[in-house]
Amino acid sequence: MPKLTVTVITRNEAANIAAALASVAWADEIVVVDSKSTDDTAAIARAAGARVEVRPFLGYSNQKNYAASIAVNDWILSLDADERVTPALADEIRGLLAGEPARSGYRVPRVSYYLGRWIRGTDWYPDYQLRLYNRLAGHWNDRVVHESVALASRPGLLKNDLQHYPYRDISHHLATIDRYTTLAAEQNRRNGRIPSLAGLALHPPFAFFRNYILRGGFRLGGTGLIVSGLNSYYVFLKLAKSRESAAPR
Repeated sequence: MPKLTVTVITRNEAANIAAALASVAWADEIVVVDSKSTDDTAAIARAAGARVEVRPFLGYSNQKNYAASIAVNDWILSLDADERVTPALADEIRGLLAGEPARSGYRVPRVSYYLGRWIRGTDWYPDYQLRLYNRLAGHWNDRVVHESVALASRPGLLKNDLQHYPYRDISHHLATIDRYTTLAAEQNRRNGRIPSLAGLALHPPFAFFRNYILRGGFRLGGTGLIVSGLNSYYVFLKLAKSRESAAPR
């Protein structure tokens, strides 16, 4: 019966880390890799029974690969501090690991809580994330943002949701968009992908149409409209910054 290590990377997550770790208290081991937080993140994690390693931030993938490398067990559940494993998902994972898993990794549907409700629609749901994996068969890729686990084989799917609390409010959401689109533009520059003016003009409105109409944002009332609009804005800002980074200086 494979044992499980939960890994979490943190930086100033004192407001979130206790609830995240409480949701995985059933795991065989919890490893927190902290990027020199200036709040009580590390102390809270230690009090919750986690093994805490402090190191400089060297990128999301680098931190997550390091966390997996120091785990006692080969099966890893990678969790963010703003996520929670529900009892149903915990039971599903434990049931899977009660035998020999058929796959070397599993994607889990993630549902986000935003502006007072769960968002089951737009690009935000089901938002499958490959978080449960055997480290002998997979590793985090080298993307600077929206990193993911690269597996040698096709992953399986879990049924129960991973809960996500991504933004305190719209201002926090906008600040995150600004930071992540800068990283996404850097990734595009590394890959030699410079969007055309036509792409800059067309992709954002199509993103809104996809979110609000095709993926059911309209069913979520005003919150669905806000999410669809900000997802479209994310696309616009990413493309605009990608063009900016390629402009002659």
